[in-house]
Amino acid sequence: MNQPAVFDQDLNENIRALQEWLRKAWLQLGDPTLTTFSRRELRNQMKQCSADLRMHLQAAAARPPEPSATPPRTFAKPELRLLAWS
Repeated sequence: MNQPAVFDQDLNENIRALQEWLRKAWLQLGDPTLTTFSRRELRNQMKQCSADLRMHLQAAAARPPEPSATPPRTFAKPELRLLAWS
């Protein structure tokens, strides 16, 4: 496996992990037993995670698109015949 493919795979895994962490953090933020200090700390961590996620998404958007494995389909003009019933 070459290095760019490994980087792309790691980048995709990191993006998914950050998204999952943020999803769980939002659920945890809704917990009424959380103290004010814990909420503040969690929001600070969420801001940092959001910044990291934004950086990873920008890196993913900047990379060139992967060439498709199959060539694009070309459509040719069909040969039509008129059949007459007698």
